[in-house]
Amino acid sequence: MVIRRHGQEEGNQFPSKTYVEAVLEPAYNHAKQELLLPMIAVHKAHLVMLFEQSLLSKKDATNIAKALLSIDLEQFRQGNYTGQFEDLFFEVEDKLLKLSDDSSSNLHLARSRNDMGIAIYRITLRQKLLRTLHSALELHASLLDFAGKHTETIFIAHTHTQQAQPTTIAHYIAAVSDSLARDIRRLQAAYANCNLSSLGAAALTTSGYDINRERVAELLAFDGLVENSYDAVSGADYVAEIASGTQLAAINLGRFVQELLLWCTQEFAVIKVAAPYVQISSIMPQKRNPVSIEHIRSLLSSIVGASQTVLTMIHNTPFGDIVDTEDDLQPFAWKSLDTLEVVYRLLSKVIDSLEINKDVLNKRAAASFATVTELADTLVREEGIPFRNAHKIVSRLVSQAVEQGIGVGELDLQSLNEIAIHTIGGPLRLSREKFKLALDPEHFVNIRKLRGGPSPSEIKRALEAQHGRLHSLEEWLSERETHLATASAQLDDSLTNYIR
Repeated sequence: MVIRRHGQEEGNQFPSKTYVEAVLEPAYNHAKQELLLPMIAVHKAHLVMLFEQSLLSKKDATNIAKALLSIDLEQFRQGNYTGQFEDLFFEVEDKLLKLSDDSSSNLHLARSRNDMGIAIYRITLRQKLLRTLHSALELHASLLDFAGKHTETIFIAHTHTQQAQPTTIAHYIAAVSDSLARDIRRLQAAYANCNLSSLGAAALTTSGYDINRERVAELLAFDGLVENSYDAVSGADYVAEIASGTQLAAINLGRFVQELLLWCTQEFAVIKVAAPYVQISSIMPQKRNPVSIEHIRSLLSSIVGASQTVLTMIHNTPFGDIVDTEDDLQPFAWKSLDTLEVVYRLLSKVIDSLEINKDVLNKRAAASFATVTELADTLVREEGIPFRNAHKIVSRLVSQAVEQGIGVGELDLQSLNEIAIHTIGGPLRLSREKFKLALDPEHFVNIRKLRGGPSPSEIKRALEAQHGRLHSLEEWLSERETHLATASAQLDDSLTNYIR
């Protein structure tokens, strides 16, 4: 096999065949699917501003408005990269020139592909952020509904993978919901830093034309400006922050999903996944595989990878307008958000359909030594002995029971007293009733009424507060969605007024 360094098929002018295959065609395909609508919106806003600043004549503004409102976007979406134009921007510009009888030749006054491109990326990302947040709030609601059904469903929590103490399913799920809410707030913060306009920065030094940057930001529903023009085209932290928030959200959710898969095992038998979310084996008739949750775990790992790619591509790059933070980078941020959105949505449906095996959980709690922390606490309260001595007495009781093969239900006060005599030099005054009560899982949970604890009354209070938080988050999301939709409609109305 002969390897040729350069062949005639590469061509002698821009773009070469391999450059098209490796860079230009993939970027074009991404752009026509993700960036076309934001690009047209930027054109519209810039047109309105230029006319208001008397930088375009009424005739040119009218012709450009007609072109923008009549352009066939589907034609671009269905098109292929031909090399006739460097990228989608120049192809759209050429089409607008033809539709406007060359009036749109001045549409590029006081701007560059630099500030335009960053604005388009920010518009695209803010839309994806809002969609992801919408699904995150769906999952938040599903978790709260699920927790509300299980405020008294006791199960044994684990630390270091070993049985620790009794709590409730609601207490556990409320913790997951709180973690999710922090992820949501991080993505909210990322939205705030993303939704700032770079437009008017032009290549990097603004322009000598008397344009109105604030007006363009308003027309496009940005919340403000990236004020410094160098920063506007050079800063990449807006996408890095999104990637960081997305990555952490995937990591956090992955820890919960891993537990769900463990709970699905026949050995744990805590939950049962509904039929629409399980698959069978091709050979083993008994199998009921919770693959929907497995896919969620796998997809969450892919989000971590795509997000890390974003951060890695930015790492150690020059502070300026560079391709590292543009066409090659953005698709990884889009993928991470798109995948997180669908994972949130799928997990919400899975949670809505989960069944809890309460009988197994009750029997497991009744048979566990996980309640003996309360026995030690009871000795401190009732006997007035130091906790470390109480801990030593109860620890020896449990060790002795394990050695003798005795379960927690067979522990007796006499054995506890015998250990106490050897440990503190005398018997206990503890009654049999209080001894048994201290080992009861339901009692263990009910008396833990401190803020953040598992008692049903406290959990109901906490869930009510979480519902209030969810309502506030939903209002925030609705306001942002309405703001974007209203600005888009008003922008089109402004153009329509030019052609009446």
